[in-house]
Amino acid sequence: MRVAIVGSGFSGLGMAIRLSERGDSAPQDYVVFEKADEVGGTWRDNRYPGCACDVPSRLYSFSFRQNPRWSRDFATAGEIWQYLIDCADHYRVRDHIEFGADLTSAAYDETTRRWSLRLADGREWTADSLVMGVGALHRPVVPDIEGIDTFAGPTLHTAIWPDDADLAGKRVAVIGTGASAVQLVPELAQEASHLSVFQRTPAWILPKHDKVWGARRQQTFARFPALQRLVRWRTYLQLESRVLLFARIPRGMVLVEGIARRHLKASVKNPEVRARLTPTYTIGCKRILLSNEYWPTFDREDVDLVTDPIVRIEPDAVVTGDGTRHEVDALVLGTGFSLSGSYDRMRITGSGGRELAEVWSGGMHTNLGITVAGFPELYVLLGPNTALGHNSVVLMIEFATDYVLQCLDRARAGARVTTAAAQDGFTSEMASRSKHTVWTSGCQSWYLDRFGNNTSVWPGSTISYWLRTRRVRAADFEPVAAHLESAALEDRVPAPTS
Repeated sequence: MRVAIVGSGFSGLGMAIRLSERGDSAPQDYVVFEKADEVGGTWRDNRYPGCACDVPSRLYSFSFRQNPRWSRDFATAGEIWQYLIDCADHYRVRDHIEFGADLTSAAYDETTRRWSLRLADGREWTADSLVMGVGALHRPVVPDIEGIDTFAGPTLHTAIWPDDADLAGKRVAVIGTGASAVQLVPELAQEASHLSVFQRTPAWILPKHDKVWGARRQQTFARFPALQRLVRWRTYLQLESRVLLFARIPRGMVLVEGIARRHLKASVKNPEVRARLTPTYTIGCKRILLSNEYWPTFDREDVDLVTDPIVRIEPDAVVTGDGTRHEVDALVLGTGFSLSGSYDRMRITGSGGRELAEVWSGGMHTNLGITVAGFPELYVLLGPNTALGHNSVVLMIEFATDYVLQCLDRARAGARVTTAAAQDGFTSEMASRSKHTVWTSGCQSWYLDRFGNNTSVWPGSTISYWLRTRRVRAADFEPVAAHLESAALEDRVPAPTS
């Protein structure tokens, strides 16, 4: 194949669609490896009750494929999944998708200048270029709590929610109070006999202005697509303006905090519970959540908020630091994802036999969040430093896809690889630009890696990222032949003696 794409969520499908739409639709032009039996990625896999997007659906969609039939402003997971299925069908990319194709290893062959790929079922492929669209919300994190493996009842994780889950009438413990739990807890409270929510760190929550789309609005947008694009632009500008507070004037976040505090006061009657639900960190340092139902849930008599730390889990209870045994029948983990988990499960080897896991052991460093030095013709979509805290990541995916298309065109004249200088420069820039943003204002969050560096979020506007990726800088790359020759020369030079 000329191009191998891994994953069929927004990133993988977006790449496949753009290739097909510009004419690269022959059987050998590209292949998409999808380990599941249907497209959809995150929105196929996340099925917990209440699962929805917290970015307006008119913006959390491809710019080239607007949907006038959304049911509401913030679409549910099932609706977004169906949207991605419809996109795959409309653009006829299914003929290029290999379902049940779980990529386990990819190695760059310096002799053939191609990627050698191996699937879990033993099949082997080769490709000139490899595009990773595996995303970050894939591999669930299971907390390291003593005795968690001894729990006798069902243990569910929001990332792998079973279709036949039945928690009706059970005493349920929810561990974690992040984005998934905020959506899930109000739903579970409706069916559990008692709900205990174990909170380590409270979250800032803003009101969710979620309007239902009536038939009239849907028909109007279907008839006048330009009007829907205009509304999309308005939504984009509203969200984009928030980057001034996130990245430029973080002290101004106190204004947003005031909105959240008023929302909390109006939602929770008990002042003691309200105090325990109030964060002590700057709003925006962790992900800001949207909900109208989560906080009011704690006014229910059958819902407890537990803030004492968990010390162990027993077969029928969760034990906290104050010695209390919270007897429960089921555990629900809303503990998020490993940002590197999608790559940890695959062995990716670049030039010189270097493995990506080893190269990234000191931090997930790239150039523009797309290319990695020492890994020729490897491209990452929604990679390090391309997530957002203020707008839709689908925008970033589309910008990166345009950049990769340019790189693929250049590769026709010979394979290329990002220079170490370009990557080092970008890494230094991200560290410098992140210093005075809200994301590095002092709290511990998924935005920061284990070294305390921001390798997740783009510390600026989406417009600035578009400008950076609009044109490929030739100086950021070198021919693979020259790269391999230079690496071989370094290997031959003897190390200096003391």
